[in-house]
Amino acid sequence: MEKRNYAGIPDQYAKLETAKVVLIPVPYDGTSTWQKGADKGPEAFLNASENMELYDIETDSEVYKEGVYLAPAVTENASPEAMVDAVHETTKKYINKNKFVTLFGGEHSISIGTIRAFNECFNNLTVLHIDAHADLRKEYEGTKCNHACAVYEASQTTNLVQVGIRSMDITEKSSMNMEKVFFAHDMAVNEYWMDDVIDQLTGNVFITFDLDAIDPSLLPSTGTPEPGGLFYYETLEFLKKVFTERNVVGFDIVELCPNENEKSSDFLAAKLYYKMLSYKFTSNMEDEEDYSDDDSSPFNKLSKFKSNDDDY
Repeated sequence: MEKRNYAGIPDQYAKLETAKVVLIPVPYDGTSTWQKGADKGPEAFLNASENMELYDIETDSEVYKEGVYLAPAVTENASPEAMVDAVHETTKKYINKNKFVTLFGGEHSISIGTIRAFNECFNNLTVLHIDAHADLRKEYEGTKCNHACAVYEASQTTNLVQVGIRSMDITEKSSMNMEKVFFAHDMAVNEYWMDDVIDQLTGNVFITFDLDAIDPSLLPSTGTPEPGGLFYYETLEFLKKVFTERNVVGFDIVELCPNENEKSSDFLAAKLYYKMLSYKFTSNMEDEEDYSDDDSSPFNKLSKFKSNDDDY
C-alpha cells in the first residue's frame, strides 16, 4: 500500500505528533469462506476517501482538521493467530499515545486483536457489534481467530451488545445473551430499538462495524451479503445517538470486499468512517462546554495510560 495521507488531507493534519485520530489499515483476508477480496478493502476505502468532500453538512464541521494519521498497514498474514497478535500490539501502541484509534479491514477476524487491546486499556468496556452475522463460534475451521469467531472472546470478556443480527448457526445461541442481542427482524417492528440498545451500553464503548450490517441494496460489495439490513439514515441516526450519549473510545470497520464495477460501496464505507469521526468530535465539543479545566477533556479520560511522547 503506497504511502499517502488519509483522504488526501494536507500534511499539517496528517502528522502523528499532532493528529488526534489514528487510522490503521489491516488488509487481511485469510479466513473468509465465501467471496474473497476483503484484503483489498482498505485500498478501495482510501481511494474513495480521496474523492469525498471533507465538509460535513449535518455537523457543520471539517473533522479532518482534528488530525488523522494514516498508520502503516498491519500486513502480518503468516497465520490468523499471528495477524491477531500483530493487530493487538499495534492497536495498543497507539491507544497508549492517547490517540483515538480506528481501524479499517480486512475481514472481521482483525477485530479479535482490536477488541483485546481496547479491553486491556479501558475500564468497563462495551463492545457494540453491528453486523448481519453473530460471529460467536468459539472455533471455526481449526482456529479461534476465524472471522466466524470475531466476537466470541468479547462475549466472554466484555459487555457485548449485538445489533442487526440476521444470520447465525444454532450452536452460537449458547454464547448469546439474548437481552443484549437485537435481531434485525425485531428491530424492523420496534420503533424504540435504538433507545433499547443505548440502555445496554456501559460508559465506554468500542464499535465494531461489519459492513454487511448495511442492506445489500445499498452496499453489495461485502463478502457475505444478507438481505434485511440497515439503511443509511437509520444507521447514522443510531450512531449519532451512541456517540452523543456514550464515550466511544474507538472503532473498526470491516468486510468491504470491493468490486471493480461497483464503486458506491467503497464510497459508502468512506462516508461512514468520516461520519463516525464527525460525530465523535462534535459530541466532544458539546461535552467540553461543561468542563472547567483541561484535565476533564474527553481525550484525557480516554485511556488508562498516559501518552508517551518519546515514542513518536
